[in-house]
Amino acid sequence: MSETLSMNRSLIPAANFLPASVGSLDTYIRQVNSFPMLNAEDEHELALRLQQHNDLEAAQQLIMSNLRFVVSIARGYLGYGLAFSDLVQEGNIGLMKAVKRFSPDHDVRLISYAVHWIKAEIHEFVLRNWRIVKVATTKAQRKLFFKLRSSKKRLGWFNQAEVNDVADKLGVKPETVIEMESRLNAHDLAYDNPLDNDEDNHYAPAAYLSDGSDDPAQQLEADDWRSQYENTIMASLDNLDDRSRTIIQRRWLDENKATLHELANEYQVSAERIRQLEKNALKKLRVAFAA
Repeated sequence: MSETLSMNRSLIPAANFLPASVGSLDTYIRQVNSFPMLNAEDEHELALRLQQHNDLEAAQQLIMSNLRFVVSIARGYLGYGLAFSDLVQEGNIGLMKAVKRFSPDHDVRLISYAVHWIKAEIHEFVLRNWRIVKVATTKAQRKLFFKLRSSKKRLGWFNQAEVNDVADKLGVKPETVIEMESRLNAHDLAYDNPLDNDEDNHYAPAAYLSDGSDDPAQQLEADDWRSQYENTIMASLDNLDDRSRTIIQRRWLDENKATLHELANEYQVSAERIRQLEKNALKKLRVAFAA
C-alpha cells in the first residue's frame, strides 16, 4: 500500500508516523495489527502530553494503536465498489482529525470518540466517488443513502410495504425512500458509445440530442443580432471626435492593436492623456449601447 496519507490538510503532522509503503494491503493490515493497544491510563497520559505540550510522539502512539480499528470500520464499506486501500486511507484521515480534537477530559476512550470522524471521512469519500453524478447532496440525503443501503436486504426494487416500513424506520416520507432507491439503482452512462459497441444494442445520449446549429430561425436571429451590433458600433464611432475614434479603432478594433505609449508618441501627449481619452470614448459607447 502506498504512503497511507499525504498530509496536505491542516491536521497533526503525523503522516510520517503511519506505515510506509509495504507492498500490499495484507502486509499493511498485519503491520497495523502488530502495534500494541493502549490501556485507558496510558491513553489518557498520551492525550495529556499532546494537548499540553503538542507532543507528536504521543500523537504517533495514539494513532498507531488505533489503526486496526480503522481497517475494521472500512470493511463495512466494501459494497460500494471502491478500493479497500482508499477506504482505509480516508478512515486514517478521520482518525487523525479525531486525535487532534480529542481531549483527555472526555470520559470516553479515543476510539469511541474517533468513530464519528472515521465514518464521516469514509462517507464523504464514498459519496464523492461512487457515482459521477452525486446521489446525495444534503445532510438528510447522505443519512438516507447509507441507511437505505444497509436496510435493503435483497436485490430488486422494494414493494410498497417495504417502502413504508423503511420510511417509518428512518422517519422520512415514502416518496423520499422511492426517490433515493431510484438513485441507488441508477447507473452511470457514457455520453458516447464505445467505438466497438453495436449501435443497435447500446444507448448513448449523444445520439439523441438535436443539433440546433443549422436551425434557420437561430441563424437568422444570430445574423440580425450581429448586424445590429455592428451598425450600433459604427454609428457610435461616428459620434466621436476624430482623435477619440482613432484611439478606439487602434486600441480595440485593429488586428495589431496599438499601445498607449505608441499613441502618445504619435499625438505628442502623455500616455495618461491617451488613457483618459480612451476611457471617455468607451463611456460614450456604453451609453449608446444602453440606449
